[in-house]
Amino acid sequence: MTEQMTTANKEKLVSDLKVVISDTEELLRATTGVAGEKVGELRDRLVVRLRDTKDRVIDLEHALLDKTKAAARATDDFVHDQPWKAVGVAAALGLALGVLIGRR
Repeated sequence: MTEQMTTANKEKLVSDLKVVISDTEELLRATTGVAGEKVGELRDRLVVRLRDTKDRVIDLEHALLDKTKAAARATDDFVHDQPWKAVGVAAALGLALGVLIGRR
């Protein structure tokens, strides 16, 4: 369960970073015509940092995808290797969920 929460948090982080990158790109386009030495230097630094951030987000996304695929393979292997245990776990989870829903 903790691994699933971590994966969900990473997915949310990637999504949020994509929004920030998109907003930053829009800001850069909006300030293209603005003159001034300070603005030019800031734009140059921002372009470099934005490029680095994009690369990191892509790497994080690939790592997240790899971990998700590995977890799916491990689950598939477990179900194929020990089908009765998988059925038992699914039945226990179903029963527990049914009890929780029935209380409401």
